[in-house]
Amino acid sequence: MNNKNKFVFLAFFSTLVIVVFYWLFFLPNISVENKRLEFYIKKNTSFGEFLQDISPHLKSETSFKLASKFKKFDKNIKPGRYIVEKSMNNNQLINNLRVYNIPIKLTFNNLERIENLASVISKQLEVDSLSLINQLLNDEFLKENGFNTNNALSMYIPNSYELFWNTSGANFQKRMYKEYIKFWNKKRLARAREINLTPIQVSILASIVNKESSIKQERPIIAGVYMNRMNKKIKLQADPTVIYSIKKKDKNFKKIIKRVFFRDLNLDSKYNTYRYFGLPPGPICMPDISSIDAVLNYRKHDYLYFVANPNKPGYHSFSKSLRDHNYYRRVYLNWLKKK
Repeated sequence: MNNKNKFVFLAFFSTLVIVVFYWLFFLPNISVENKRLEFYIKKNTSFGEFLQDISPHLKSETSFKLASKFKKFDKNIKPGRYIVEKSMNNNQLINNLRVYNIPIKLTFNNLERIENLASVISKQLEVDSLSLINQLLNDEFLKENGFNTNNALSMYIPNSYELFWNTSGANFQKRMYKEYIKFWNKKRLARAREINLTPIQVSILASIVNKESSIKQERPIIAGVYMNRMNKKIKLQADPTVIYSIKKKDKNFKKIIKRVFFRDLNLDSKYNTYRYFGLPPGPICMPDISSIDAVLNYRKHDYLYFVANPNKPGYHSFSKSLRDHNYYRRVYLNWLKKK
């Protein structure tokens, strides 16, 4: 082969290499309807399984497969949540899937039990509900951090948090404990000490207040009623604790109970504050932050009783004496009968 032919061959070969290299790494290869696509990779996903999932969004599966082998991505699949953009080439896509695991905004609130929390979290993270329940009720973790299975729910402060989609159950629990410590800052801890309650006790009382009223302005007043009753060694006699006791006894937390009857008040449950003095063993729901702060900053007054006010839906009538309370109670019962 003479020099001219060698030059032509080298030029052709170099052009071919450049074209193939461009095709492998720099030619846009994403085909999605929208500009962006959320793509999830589960733990222990093989390259074959990953390729099967990503293929519907690729213009050329072959070029991506070759580029992955060249960059050794096929041996290093990382779980997580990623954003795939329409204009991406194979090089950008592989680099993105290597390092840009995007966190999700995880939200939970208004839950009654650890089981409900696990169900909500398992719909947002890559963790199944049953294994998460077992983790959240892990005796060793709870005991080490001052909780037990009855009050474990008080560790979870309802809010929105950024976590990686592939966060494990154990790491979720550790993160929530850090958020709990952050929430119970010096100011809140000092206030809890002033009213002679521990943070867990505050959460338990807040859960009752939370169930009693959805009106935030009323919650400090209701908290004040219960603080007065505890300070005077009077039973709390909170209807929401009876409702919780019935659900717990029947093992049916989906049961809808609109009214508490006299026959329910003697139910033998530590959660029944008509039968037992003081706070129940744990929260009867996950109190929101406004309910926790309502307990910490409860309204000081002389009220010992309250009942729903039929003339002002959602609000209550408060009383200092049993005589006044019985009057307001009759007004409410008469309204119920008419309804």
